Amino acid sequence: MIRFLIAVAFLAGATPIAGAQTTLRVGDQKGNAQAVMEAAGVLKDVPYRIEWKEFVAAAPLLEALGAGAIDTGLVGDAPFTFAAASGAPMKAIAAIRQSREGLAILVPEKSSIQKFDDLRGKKIATGRGSIGHQLILAALEAKGWTTNDVQLVFLTPSDAKVAYSQGSVDAWSTWEPYVSQEEVLFKSRTVITGEGLTPGLSFTVATTDAIRDKREALSDFVRRLTAARAWSQDHVDGYAQTWGKLMNIPAAVAVNWLSRAKITIAPVDDAVVADEQSTIDLYFRAGLIKQKLDAAAIVDRSFSDAVAKGAGL
Repeated sequence: MIRFLIAVAFLAGATPIAGAQTTLRVGDQKGNAQAVMEAAGVLKDVPYRIEWKEFVAAAPLLEALGAGAIDTGLVGDAPFTFAAASGAPMKAIAAIRQSREGLAILVPEKSSIQKFDDLRGKKIATGRGSIGHQLILAALEAKGWTTNDVQLVFLTPSDAKVAYSQGSVDAWSTWEPYVSQEEVLFKSRTVITGEGLTPGLSFTVATTDAIRDKREALSDFVRRLTAARAWSQDHVDGYAQTWGKLMNIPAAVAVNWLSRAKITIAPVDDAVVADEQSTIDLYFRAGLIKQKLDAAAIVDRSFSDAVAKGAGL
């Protein structure tokens, strides 16, 4: 109830945005942001136009951002690091925190693989530079193994799903909602999760042009998204129903995902910068990026007030 009142108060106190004809082009993954904002009712009376663009994974979303085809989007820390290392003109403007159980290496229900050690020499599908790739690298490092100890097969989520279902790969390192889809609909088993291995960090990322030219709309969007996430903590079923209809996937998948995820929006602070630096360092050690980036240089802390207002702080 408290979080509901926060969202209502936020909307009641929202100030008009200069230039009502502004269009904010928002990249989304599996209806993640759109569903929670619609369910929470925070998209009413938005004083600018939101043009939603759906992506199956972070890599194509970041490509669209880099090309200027969208203004902002939600991505994991690992693919963002990959994009930042390529010099893409974008910065992280808000952080997304959640449990790390939804980042996992999965095996089919009847697989003989029981633990990570059993994956030595096996084929693991994931997206290159994705948070699934990040999990594999972190798990290998924790074991003292190298990438030579497993066979990495880089595939898009749709292709990975096919290869995994057909037995062409032994395991799939992926993220939500794919993890919950496999668990709920196909009884896949989790071999290892990101708990204790990865920061569990994602970002709202925006192009440098949008930060400069659409700052008011971006700030307002971040406020509304923060309020929606606060509302969702006590309204998992409502959010799950909206997401299920939007994605045409059983709501039970979203309930499984959201009940454990505890997703919140956080300002870009020292802790976020430190966690992003740990991801940068992991990718640098693995040779995925050629230069060691400074995390502080690829984030923008100036949207922290928008996060605080959305959270009712």
